[in-house]
Amino acid sequence: MTQSVNTITDLLSIAGSKRFLDVPAMEDLGFAEAVHFPFLALVGQQEMKLALLLTILNPHIDGVLLIGPRGTGKTTAVRGLAPLLPDVDRSRCPYGCLPDDIETGGIDAVCPDCAKRYGEGQPLTFTDRVHLVELPLNARLDDVIGSLSDQGTPHVRMRIRRGILSRADLNILYADEVNLLGDDIVNAMLDASAQGVYRVHRGSQVATYRSRFTLIGSMNPEEGKLRPQMLDRFGLRVLVRGLIDSRERHEAYRRALAYRRNPSMFLQQYSDFTDQIRLELQTTRERLAETSIPRRTREAGLELINRLGIHSLRAEWTLFEAARAYTVADGRKRVRIGDLGVVAPMALRMRRSPFMQTFLETQAIEDDDILTTLNALGE
Repeated sequence: MTQSVNTITDLLSIAGSKRFLDVPAMEDLGFAEAVHFPFLALVGQQEMKLALLLTILNPHIDGVLLIGPRGTGKTTAVRGLAPLLPDVDRSRCPYGCLPDDIETGGIDAVCPDCAKRYGEGQPLTFTDRVHLVELPLNARLDDVIGSLSDQGTPHVRMRIRRGILSRADLNILYADEVNLLGDDIVNAMLDASAQGVYRVHRGSQVATYRSRFTLIGSMNPEEGKLRPQMLDRFGLRVLVRGLIDSRERHEAYRRALAYRRNPSMFLQQYSDFTDQIRLELQTTRERLAETSIPRRTREAGLELINRLGIHSLRAEWTLFEAARAYTVADGRKRVRIGDLGVVAPMALRMRRSPFMQTFLETQAIEDDDILTTLNALGE
């Protein structure tokens, strides 16, 4: 590559406009191989791509919800993230014990096996790539939170098998058609995402698992609404529309055709950009703590939220964390007011509640009536 780039935003822009060479059709040998369409080969949809990358960069954003009609690339984009995901320090223990637990709570804060390993000087963690864990629409509650293992024998105690929420710890949890999930599944996800841990009771067996995941969801609003409690768990909300420009639509068709002809060769054409962005995401995450929000920028963001009449404190949390991620992705350390403008639509849309606004106004009228009546009695 001849161009010199230093930031994630530069790489994203250049990769999206990259021209690809036509590829020959691949002979079908009948083998099944999961080769997902490259994230960087998606045409257009800049807001969606930016939101997903910012969420990888800064897990404190609390995830992304992609909302749009069928066939607009929502699922394709999320599955294409896998090669871009960075590394994390992961616990070697099925219960998620970490050295930090011992530092804050003593040796009794970890399980006996980890306490023994720690005493022997063995590491409790290992470096691993963040995984994309998918939550199937037909998943049962036992699949999600865990169930008794079927490997028990008269001489071996039954153990609780880890569920999807436990396997999603320090990973990306993707829920496609999230608005169609059953209430029991949604309730389990809400509890786990709020606490970062959850407990499973199965008869006499009890297990507590960590579940600190980044939640990504996608939905088609014409198929049903999303519960307000669940919507509130997504930091960024992206409206994914179909491509309007005929040239972009034709380019999307050409890329899809090339991918179907020979997925591996098509993927290879974007491998350099993929490797660069993954490396940049890894190093940029480490610089995130260095970013700051000047007072003037912070006050502008708070005033924006106040004028929009948004009550939830998650609004400024998401706005500022997304702005910090965008700033560091652009190679800077101080957030500008213009950075707020880039992320504000994603961070603040769908946070105002007409119902709550009417409810609060009605209650204000009632409170005035109470005070007026009370004052009249005292005259």
